[in-house]
Amino acid sequence: MDMTLDFSILGRFVDAFALGLWTTIKLTLLCIVLGTTLGFVVGLLRSGTNTVIRAVLGFYVELFRGTPVLIQLFWIFFCLPLILGVELSNFVSATIALTLYMGAITSETFRASLRSVGREQLDACVALGLPRRAQVMNVIMPQAVLRAAPTLLSNAISLFKESALVSAVGMADLMFIGQNISNNTARPVEVLTAVAAIYFVIAFPLTRVVTLLEQKLLRKFSA
Repeated sequence: MDMTLDFSILGRFVDAFALGLWTTIKLTLLCIVLGTTLGFVVGLLRSGTNTVIRAVLGFYVELFRGTPVLIQLFWIFFCLPLILGVELSNFVSATIALTLYMGAITSETFRASLRSVGREQLDACVALGLPRRAQVMNVIMPQAVLRAAPTLLSNAISLFKESALVSAVGMADLMFIGQNISNNTARPVEVLTAVAAIYFVIAFPLTRVVTLLEQKLLRKFSA
């Protein structure tokens, strides 16, 4: 094998990399929106008093937090269609798996942020006669989302990186296309280095945003 590095070959595959990156970003954004919404609902219900709902949702959260994402993806792609008797595309399977995973990890974030909302504010809502929906939408949720923002962004970055696993079910994301180019060109060092660099260039600035946001919120709530 020729061990001479030649990164110039990457120029031939710019369009392919761009297509794979767009697929990765599209999938990630969709699962972030769906998963964060699911996580807020689950976190809110688990903060309630219904023991049955809390137990069922607690099992869901611990199941998806305690098992590898790759196993979840494989189970939904290979096993769920057999149980339901329907055919699921790799995009649908990946969306379901990553959404459920995102929902599980963000539910704990929201549950912690909901607990951090001062009891006196809830008492004030009751004293003002606000209905439960108004309490949640106008008082609890804005504060919970603000407090949870840094961790939610960290979860989103983690999901972006975990999305590389969908290549295992044949979805043409950035990792899948990188593997194919690597195999076809016999240039794994150049190609996989480029793929890693793309993930890093997107993820690293976001991690800095998380750090700055954490510092800003820390100053805000400690003032």
